[in-house]
Amino acid sequence: MNILVTGGAGFIGRWVVKRLLDEQHNVWVLDDLSNGRIENIEDLLVHKNFKAFIHGDIKDRNTVESLFYPGIDLCYHLAASINVQDSIDDPETTFNNDTIGTFYLLEQCRKHKVKMVFMSTCMVYDRAEDEDGISETDPIKPASPYAGAKIAAENMVLSYYYAYGLPVTVIRPFNTYGPYQKTGGEGGVVAIFIKNKLNGLPLQIYGDGKQTRDLLYVEDCARFVVQAGYRDEVNGEIVNAGLGEDIAINDLAELIAKSPDHILHVEHIHPQSEIPKLLCDYDKAKRLLGWEPSISLKEGIRRTEEWIDRTNLI
Repeated sequence: MNILVTGGAGFIGRWVVKRLLDEQHNVWVLDDLSNGRIENIEDLLVHKNFKAFIHGDIKDRNTVESLFYPGIDLCYHLAASINVQDSIDDPETTFNNDTIGTFYLLEQCRKHKVKMVFMSTCMVYDRAEDEDGISETDPIKPASPYAGAKIAAENMVLSYYYAYGLPVTVIRPFNTYGPYQKTGGEGGVVAIFIKNKLNGLPLQIYGDGKQTRDLLYVEDCARFVVQAGYRDEVNGEIVNAGLGEDIAINDLAELIAKSPDHILHVEHIHPQSEIPKLLCDYDKAKRLLGWEPSISLKEGIRRTEEWIDRTNLI
């Protein structure tokens, strides 16, 4: 197939593009490099099926329109503002990128009859209330403008399924980590903790550290994202993906640091947007896609630490 990946130079996008190329699809990538990095896909640019990298913005209608002329069969829409704190400080930028940009892309998908897989987030949910985890029918809670913009975009995406019959799928991966994730302030908790450990710095935990996260290894996540595009069974559906296990941030820090002496609790910078318990119920993905995670948290951390150490991202 001819496939467009927006945000394809980002952390998850990089792995999605790699998987699509491995499966012999032709791939076009659009990324404005505000979150992504061209270095993430340098080794993929030489692949015979990598057709073009377009440095552009999903809010530029002319750029978006031009992307569909090669005859695109499928669109994975991963481009977004992803930082919760940035969305609190500057909600307009997040809304414009995550909601308005999605609308412009949807219009081209409708015009050219192209399926869209829309990358949402587990951050749209309220806390997990039981040990079975959060399912797609559980309550949502826009605790940050980031979550609010994603929910708005989700509703627009699904409206095109109901109003126009456009095949779309909304996916909500839980906290994803692994190689190529940023190790600075915009990175995920696993990458930041590993970086600090390798640098001999304390692992800083916001608040009491009792909040839990369901951590999904990035290659498992990419496999989920790609499969959502292939299967008609998930058209018009919202689908979760996660490890199905949660871990308290305190326990995660000890797992990585190997010693409580290197852990430091600091004041929370945005406690109002914290979700106390995130645990994924991925039964729907297993049932409709035949998907389930294959990499354990310990193995994923080992691979991630090895990659960060090897690439000198410290």
